[in-house]
Amino acid sequence: MTTERFPKFFKFALTTVGLSLSMGLAGSAGAQTQMQTQAQAPSAEIKIGVVYPLTGAAASSGAEMRAALELAADIINNGAKGIPNLPFSAGGGLPNLKGAKIKLVFADHQGNPQTGASETERLISQEKVVAMVGAYNSNVTATASQVAERSKIPFLNPESSSPSLTARSFKWFFRVTPHEELFVQSFFEFLKEMKEKKGVAVQRIALMNENTLFGNDTTKLESKLANDLGYKLVSSVAYPAKSTQLTSEVQTLKASAPQVVMQASYLGDALLAMKTYKELGFLPDMIMANGAGFSDTEFIKTLGKDADFIISRDIWALDMAAQNPLIKQVNDLFRSRNKIDFTGNSSRTFTGLMVLADAINRAGSTEPEAIRKALVETNIPGNKLIMPWKGVKFDETGQNVNGSGILVQIIDGKYTTIWPFNVATKDVVWPMPKWDQRK
Repeated sequence: MTTERFPKFFKFALTTVGLSLSMGLAGSAGAQTQMQTQAQAPSAEIKIGVVYPLTGAAASSGAEMRAALELAADIINNGAKGIPNLPFSAGGGLPNLKGAKIKLVFADHQGNPQTGASETERLISQEKVVAMVGAYNSNVTATASQVAERSKIPFLNPESSSPSLTARSFKWFFRVTPHEELFVQSFFEFLKEMKEKKGVAVQRIALMNENTLFGNDTTKLESKLANDLGYKLVSSVAYPAKSTQLTSEVQTLKASAPQVVMQASYLGDALLAMKTYKELGFLPDMIMANGAGFSDTEFIKTLGKDADFIISRDIWALDMAAQNPLIKQVNDLFRSRNKIDFTGNSSRTFTGLMVLADAINRAGSTEPEAIRKALVETNIPGNKLIMPWKGVKFDETGQNVNGSGILVQIIDGKYTTIWPFNVATKDVVWPMPKWDQRK
């Protein structure tokens, strides 16, 4: 990506001077040339900073989210024929800014909060971006958004789910996704309905989490709700986010004999945990995952049949297209470009850039305060999104109040909606077949 600050204006100025001189020599022919040159002058670019894990343990997730952002920018800039209900599908850039095009400037935070902060600082101070998008990992989003807040630059967060991110009284931070309070409540609502409607009674629960902001916040909520609702919390295991072995942690889980393990992991540690479960012959009735690594395309691709039957909280599933045609229409575009489907991660990232572009267009300005004000006034209906949500509308903390969650189960290598039961496309498989019972 180029770092030039003013080449197009400068070139246009030189062209205008040259044409003025030629007019004195060529009369009407020169005037005609000037008009043609002005008509062909390229539209301005709107720089948006993007900070994601493009290398490191979450590089696979980062690559999928980058691909989602590139698709969204391409639709805004060049259109998407045959999808008239999708905002900006006509292409041509942002109409209220004379067709200005979105330019994404990427940075790699490597899963490191300090790197995320320094890269955000660089994008704002050197690249002169007008807004930021990122950063997937909640602990990185925390530091990166602090930089944006201090710099008074809008920070649009599509995916990070730690509840504390919208409890900081920030003015410039906006989160599109629901957070873990909703997701964790969904887990326990599901267990309640499993008992009432299917006769499945769960009492013994264990918790497993990576120990950054995402995992720790999730486990605190799960622990509180489990105790409040009368479940027996038999063990709670936290491990370093960059662990290379989880043998002792899994042995602790196994010894506590839980019926359900609720787990919060990114991709690398989710894969490591599953391989260790199998090696040690441990499998509870159900693993209920808090998305993240369990929602990455590489999770199923790497584990194959060993990924089947896990339940994960999610935000998006391809089988929800029966309720919202945009889900399949835009997913088809994504698949044609990348040979994979959207996930709960990448679908939110796509949505995040579309929401930010909508605000910039309504602002009719690239001034940060105008963009911030437009984000505050956002009210996008659900039928304009690829998400199965009521829409996007931010409260005073910057949290989207119209998002919602679903539970999916991996069945035959695909994420299948199994809850809420009234929108399920398949019945839940419970308990998970043991390792030696799988074909």
